[in-house]
Amino acid sequence: MNYMYQTILLLFVANTMVALQATGQQANLFGHVTSDGQPVEFAIVSIDRNQKAVLTDSLGYYRFSDLGAGQHEIEVQAIGYNLFETTLPLSPEEKKELEIVLIKSDVLTEEVVISGTMQEISRMDCPVAVEVYSSQFFKSNPTSSVFEAMQNINGVKPQINCNVCNTGDIHINGLEGPYTMVLIDGMPVVSGLSTVYGLSGIPSSLIERVEIVKGPASTLYGSEAVGGLINIITKKNENAHRFSADIMTTSWAEVNADLSTKYHIGKNIHVLTGVNYFNYSVPQDHNQDGFTDVTLQDRISVFSKIQIRRKLDRQWQIAGRYVYEDRWGGDMRWQPQFRGGDSIYGESIYTSRWEFYGTYDLPFAEKITFQCSANGHQQNSYYGQLSFQARQEVLFGQLLWPKDLGHHAFLSGLSVRYTHYDDNTPATSATATSDAESRAYQRVVLPGIFVQDDVKFNDQHRLSTGCRYDYHTLHGHILSPRINYKWNTANRKNTVRAGIGNGYRVANVFTEDHAALTGSRKVEFVDQLKPETSWNYNIHFSRKIFQSENSNITFECSGYYTRFGNRIIADYLTDPNKIIYANLQGKAISRGITANVSLFLRQRWTVYLGINVQDVYRESHGQRQEQLFTEKYSGMWDIRYKIKHWSMDYNGKLYSPMKLPLISAHDPRQASSPWWNIQNIQFTYSGFSHFEIYCGVKNLLNWTPARNNPFLIARSFDPIDKQVTFDQNGQAIQTAYNPYALTFDPTYVYAPNQGIRFFLGIRYHFI
Repeated sequence: MNYMYQTILLLFVANTMVALQATGQQANLFGHVTSDGQPVEFAIVSIDRNQKAVLTDSLGYYRFSDLGAGQHEIEVQAIGYNLFETTLPLSPEEKKELEIVLIKSDVLTEEVVISGTMQEISRMDCPVAVEVYSSQFFKSNPTSSVFEAMQNINGVKPQINCNVCNTGDIHINGLEGPYTMVLIDGMPVVSGLSTVYGLSGIPSSLIERVEIVKGPASTLYGSEAVGGLINIITKKNENAHRFSADIMTTSWAEVNADLSTKYHIGKNIHVLTGVNYFNYSVPQDHNQDGFTDVTLQDRISVFSKIQIRRKLDRQWQIAGRYVYEDRWGGDMRWQPQFRGGDSIYGESIYTSRWEFYGTYDLPFAEKITFQCSANGHQQNSYYGQLSFQARQEVLFGQLLWPKDLGHHAFLSGLSVRYTHYDDNTPATSATATSDAESRAYQRVVLPGIFVQDDVKFNDQHRLSTGCRYDYHTLHGHILSPRINYKWNTANRKNTVRAGIGNGYRVANVFTEDHAALTGSRKVEFVDQLKPETSWNYNIHFSRKIFQSENSNITFECSGYYTRFGNRIIADYLTDPNKIIYANLQGKAISRGITANVSLFLRQRWTVYLGINVQDVYRESHGQRQEQLFTEKYSGMWDIRYKIKHWSMDYNGKLYSPMKLPLISAHDPRQASSPWWNIQNIQFTYSGFSHFEIYCGVKNLLNWTPARNNPFLIARSFDPIDKQVTFDQNGQAIQTAYNPYALTFDPTYVYAPNQGIRFFLGIRYHFI
């Protein structure tokens, strides 16, 4: 049943019962709930911890009767607004008017979340720490993809992995992209090959919020959810505008357009459709290495979600997305006719991807929900003259059975995932008998069963325990338990969460490693790879430092420690013509502390500050090795000032030095990056009735990794290594044509190559 309808029904029943029991009028409380001068409808106004509660009407008004004299605690909650709390004294027979002004939550919202427990629960009550970011937060730094939008979230880092094709993944707490699961509306449709090329094209106009869980979530979500998960929640039809448009262009000639509309088919079918189009087709070479600084892209994505009304408010929802992208990077002289040749180097990737997912409540007395998803990814790529042709299909289905028994909220489920993968590299060739295991990875069936018990002892104590069992066709039995505990003070100003969990990941290196995707090296396995496992210990503390009618300050801090067993390591150094995969004989550790402070001051200032300290390394045979491209310290800020119809957003992120890969002992590039940061500023005017205008500057300091480096791409003038001499072990040696003993290498990249640029955009919506 829809959460808002559930709330309305419960409030109606509760208040009707109270009204019938009332014997006489005591004190009355009434008033108006607004935000920015506009009424807030369907806000929940409660008294004395929900002993009485009402919903505001369409004009924002509320009223209570038959209240006793004395002190009363007033709380007001509304989706997309900060929680309002105050204490109010009432005298007998008093008629008190209280005007309430809510503050829009631009950063962290206190709404209902689902990612932590797979069930709807308020963020405050959830035993798993879930960070929630509203759509307004991402508008403070408008981007053309979900990948770029993650850059201003503390502890989350979009990492570019290739200077030529600009592929990337999303790191959480220092762990690489394959350890992060990306969901859309709770369904695993973004995985496998899409972690490289499929994180673009989700229309931002359809995003309601983004939920982030840091730490293992394999108990509920299975493989890939080792480092954490990102759940992109799309808008419900009733919350979307009838039509909206967001069109932006930059001084680099980038164009991004988001269009969405909702409409009805009959009385019971509601459709929400969005289109995203992005184009960048003007090559730039500011670092003067002869190669494009940023990949040229032409991308279109179409998303549609259909909600069908059923009796008893049963769910029936289906959604789909199609993405097509043509991207290329390389020599500035490259043209499509050079695709696949060796005269002028270019990396050209055609991506065609479809996704489907759905939710259906079965017609039983018990609430049993069937969820399914499917996706297909077709990739037609050329890296110079090397062809990489790949396709992948993933089918997923699960049954969920939630059951409330007193203080226990049980959730049990059955799931199965089927993955098919094939490409044209020797690693998956049917004739490559030495690579039998790699061929077995082409078809994988992963059935599982899980159970969770969420126990609410009282308003202060909550405990969630769960366990998952999976059977992998190659690796056999896999068990993933977890336990989470939440405690808060009686005034709910202090909250402590602690958790222990096990995560696992069944690696598919062909869809996760860009170097393996290119087919330029032979993929080799040492023995039979075992699934990676991890144990994570985390503690989270939050405190409401100050809260008044118009202002609040909140502090959050988390500590985490993750230890990996069977970590799968890619060895690029032993043989330059191979990638050798093996389980680590030792340990891999990710540990750190992250802290956030959010301030909302007098409806004008919104400030969000974050700092992350992390230590990510692996240890084998007594040797410690820090993880590449992983900073020890990072900080971020997002500051908004609003007055009347004007607002200013200033945000950025700061990174400490990180270890970088060098090709040889003679490589003149820096072995580690300097301190660096990206800063952005935006100005918005929203005084029009249906649209707003925004403009600003990205990368204010014009920072690029080319600073203080002789070059970024090794031997960009010889991408085929025609003038490289190798020794008998396959290692490049120094010659007059190659004084640094290098080979062509585009992987030395730790920051965006795109320098300062101006942007201008317009947003239009019709309710």
